[in-house]
Amino acid sequence: MDINIKLKPSTTKTLYYLCSMNFAGQIGSKLFKTVAGLAQESNTKVYVIGGFVRDLLLNRPSKDVDFVVVGSGIAFAQKVAIKFGPGVSARYFKNFGTAMVKYGEWELEFVGARKESYRKDSRKPIVENGSLSDDQKRRDFTINAMSISLQKKDFGQLYDPFNGVSDMEALIIRTPLDPDITFSDDPLRMMRAIRFASQLGFDIEPNTFDAISRNKNRITIVSAERVLGELNKIVLSPKPSEGFKLLEITGLLKIIFPQMTDLKGVEKIGKLGHKDNFYHTLEVLDNLAKDSDNLMLRWAAILHDIAKPLTRKFEPGKGWTFHGHEFIGAKMVPGIFKKLKLPTGDKMRYVQKLVQLHLRPIVLSQEIVKDSAIRRLLFEAGDDIDDLMILCEADITSKNEYKVKKFLSNFKLVRQKLKEVEAKDKIRNWQPPISGEVIMKTFGIKPSKKVGIIKLAIREAILDGIIMNNYEEAYRLMLDEGEKLQLSPRIMISKQQATDLNGAGND
Repeated sequence: MDINIKLKPSTTKTLYYLCSMNFAGQIGSKLFKTVAGLAQESNTKVYVIGGFVRDLLLNRPSKDVDFVVVGSGIAFAQKVAIKFGPGVSARYFKNFGTAMVKYGEWELEFVGARKESYRKDSRKPIVENGSLSDDQKRRDFTINAMSISLQKKDFGQLYDPFNGVSDMEALIIRTPLDPDITFSDDPLRMMRAIRFASQLGFDIEPNTFDAISRNKNRITIVSAERVLGELNKIVLSPKPSEGFKLLEITGLLKIIFPQMTDLKGVEKIGKLGHKDNFYHTLEVLDNLAKDSDNLMLRWAAILHDIAKPLTRKFEPGKGWTFHGHEFIGAKMVPGIFKKLKLPTGDKMRYVQKLVQLHLRPIVLSQEIVKDSAIRRLLFEAGDDIDDLMILCEADITSKNEYKVKKFLSNFKLVRQKLKEVEAKDKIRNWQPPISGEVIMKTFGIKPSKKVGIIKLAIREAILDGIIMNNYEEAYRLMLDEGEKLQLSPRIMISKQQATDLNGAGND
């Protein structure tokens, strides 16, 4: 029997794989033969199962292999590690009854065949030993319930009790058992269904899809960390909008990320309405996904207009405005990151910066670009200027082709100007040539508001092009600003002395 599986044209590229129901050729490597040999020696039934089998059919190379063992997965993994030789060991997770063996680039997970039952208030199963059939019944979807035998008598034979191959041919995500039971038992599977649909370009079978809507509130018993893991995989999909649309339609998005669903909808006064910012955001995300697989940059795309519902206002003669949404959006980022369990620290600040600055290149592209405006943008964006430009170009979603071409053409001019000013002024990640230590030493003062006023005056003068970015001009301006504040220099400090002073301050 030949199988011809093709992904929908909506995916990044069409993949297909021809194979028979026997996979002996595909699992004929030393690794699988070693595991199969141990299975025969110990009279143990062992099968490859789950995602690795699915990906074989899709011709998607994978180095992660799940094995189901009829018996103790931990005991069998120990034998595998010994067989592979020195330097290979098994990590045991007794609470889950699993073991992991790292073998070169391969990650092998072994679990004993089992059957599971669930309590209503927990997604942690009550586990009993079981057969291969029991184990396949507990799998989330038919396409993940297929297994390949490693026994000598039927080596490479595909076991597909729920017609996973047929579902793959039909490009369908479906649960092996009643979807209401499947999703109620482990609500994270609802996120996984949407994630697989988004990653693979598959459709969710109607009854399975409706069950997600019916059981959506069960997602609240799943930890935010586990939900985020699936959400990030959706964000990293080739076309992430597909996953977010499914999350929104099923009602899951309203529960896990309500600020995003608040973007949805169009308000009109007379004939004047604004764009639907939910679908605009998804279009920006898809545009950006074509150019970058940077997860945090994709999150910046998701959050760039997050404050528009809070800033929406109708102004007669102007129409709908969203003044200040970039600043309010930046202030919302820490709270959203905390709620979703996204990383704090530098990654959060990176997203916050891009949200706050995302309109700046667009404004520059609409006017005659001055060096001072470019300097200021380089100073504020620093090393993230290139990512900011990628985000801004993705943000051009007008249906007017002429308008899009004009914006993108203007962005090329902005990019060129950024290069020219950076080469001339070296302003990226720049610090003014006069430090607070030099100001305090020159005027004989302690840390105070006056030091900050002088530093700010020097920085703004350089960014505005009033003085050049060098020590001598900055020092003269410092003396002038000090005089305005009724400060008199106690000593004069040379550039070399300032360098030494700054170095000592850093120590």
